[in-house]
Amino acid sequence: MNVLELHYDVPGDDFTRAGEASSAIKNKLKQMGISPDVIRNIAIATYEGEINMVIHANGGTIDVFVGADAITMMLKDTGAGIPDTELAMREGYTTAKEEIRSLGFGAGMGLPNMKKYTDEFELKSEVGVGTQVTMKVYLNK
Repeated sequence: MNVLELHYDVPGDDFTRAGEASSAIKNKLKQMGISPDVIRNIAIATYEGEINMVIHANGGTIDVFVGADAITMMLKDTGAGIPDTELAMREGYTTAKEEIRSLGFGAGMGLPNMKKYTDEFELKSEVGVGTQVTMKVYLNK
């Protein structure tokens, strides 16, 4: 049973609003008294996912499910999809355009960081359909 469910729409191609959802999630978890270490990991993972949606997928959604033992984040988009998810998981691999990289984004650390800062990570992507990432962080480690 979930204690709390949160939903955020992530606008695409709008770097002025990028990070709003992950910041709101972080603030809500602080209000709930969640451990700072857990909040940090969730904030990093959701921010990376949020930025990926802005850069590559013209936006998407983030759903957060706070349960008694874990927090699950589900990120979905209807972007172009990832042709080679194994390659995309390599640190430093990026398909971001030069203009995006010149802004300090698109360094190829998004997906690797999402996996690094969560206890469970699942990436599903289909070219022409979109991408779904499900991540979980346990509350009691």
